[in-house]
Amino acid sequence: MEDIQLIQKTIVLVSTLDTKGSEVAFLKDMIQKRGHRVILMDLNTGGEPSISPDISAKEVAEAGGGNIETIRKIKDTAKVSSIMIEGAIKKVKGLSENADLDGIISIGGASNTANATAIMKSLPFGISKVMLSSTAAMPAYAGGYFGTKDITMIHSVVDIAGLNPLVQDLLQRAAGAICGMVEMGGGRSLTRTAWGKDLIALTEFKFSEECCSHIRSLLEQRGFDVIPFHAQGTGDRAMEELIGDGLFQGVMDIVPAGVGEELLGGNRAAGPTRLESAGEKGIPQLITPCGFDMLSCGPLERGDRGDPLWVSKNIKNRKLFIPDAFRVQARTNPQELREIAREVARKLNRAKGPIAILIPLKGWSSLDQEGMPLYDSEGDRAFLEELKIHIAPKTPIVELDLHLNNRAFAQEAVNQFLKLYGENQRRRG
Repeated sequence: MEDIQLIQKTIVLVSTLDTKGSEVAFLKDMIQKRGHRVILMDLNTGGEPSISPDISAKEVAEAGGGNIETIRKIKDTAKVSSIMIEGAIKKVKGLSENADLDGIISIGGASNTANATAIMKSLPFGISKVMLSSTAAMPAYAGGYFGTKDITMIHSVVDIAGLNPLVQDLLQRAAGAICGMVEMGGGRSLTRTAWGKDLIALTEFKFSEECCSHIRSLLEQRGFDVIPFHAQGTGDRAMEELIGDGLFQGVMDIVPAGVGEELLGGNRAAGPTRLESAGEKGIPQLITPCGFDMLSCGPLERGDRGDPLWVSKNIKNRKLFIPDAFRVQARTNPQELREIAREVARKLNRAKGPIAILIPLKGWSSLDQEGMPLYDSEGDRAFLEELKIHIAPKTPIVELDLHLNNRAFAQEAVNQFLKLYGENQRRRG
């Protein structure tokens, strides 16, 4: 087998060097033996480091607007962490902007994991990120560690304290993980369209599968790379962030459901800035109302215990789709759909780029068609009426006498998007 010529990569290793010196030194040595450069950053606020860092805690503190000697006297842990995280983010962003960062890795328990993953989340998609943590499996923390970023978490199982045989084994595998990632990953090039194709973001979920599958195929035939995002809240939040980073040249927002879920308090809430990034970047976006026809409110036991959402929204008396005890979809009512329409219009009216809205008059999802559990043509009409009142006159609303999952609807969605894309290309010259 032919040997692969390795290209040296730069990896930042972040930890607290007053307590994790021996473990960090071991991990650094493993990475360097693979031929990569390690920049050691110290977040320690307890005392002098046991090994020498490349970026000292003093430098990190100063970058965060603090003084390390003063910080060490502060008893407010949250305040101290905030200063050190801010400083570390400035340091790693500086490396990234100077094309001097391919990956970042850290080790530790609850504090180190919270601080290090906060730093990792400041870096763009494609920069390899590995966290070896003894608290990775704690349900209350795990979602916060990941956020919307491409962070790889390794659960250490044992505490990372001392170089016993199990910890050494973990550190060797963590070194292998970050080295493998930076060697195989695209890294910095993911922030540019170096591969020669424009990227189109596409939102989808189970109830739009047929439509979105056909859209992907049609766009790929046209020479685009299509990046799908599962519109379950976290996926579309991540999409908004990546659009803001300039990664995409257009958006097929087939399932903007996160806007409605955010307003109504559903499980797929996608944050207050959902449906805004594309408008701010001025890239073309095509929108349908798919997902506004339902509210994700499972598990079923929430109703049995009198959950406030179930009580305030009178969930038990609505049309429901319950495939199992965990997943519950409740039909949105006309009043809620009018509220969603106003919010959608408010967001889209601020957009700097071209927009089109496609309305499938025979239903917005596989659950919203005649004979299916969430079919409600009256509710659909309420949304459309309110949207027409509030949307800017320049934004076309295209009504099609089709169901969303009809292939003809997908074809027309692509046709409309290509018009927007062409218009945007001409406008930008």
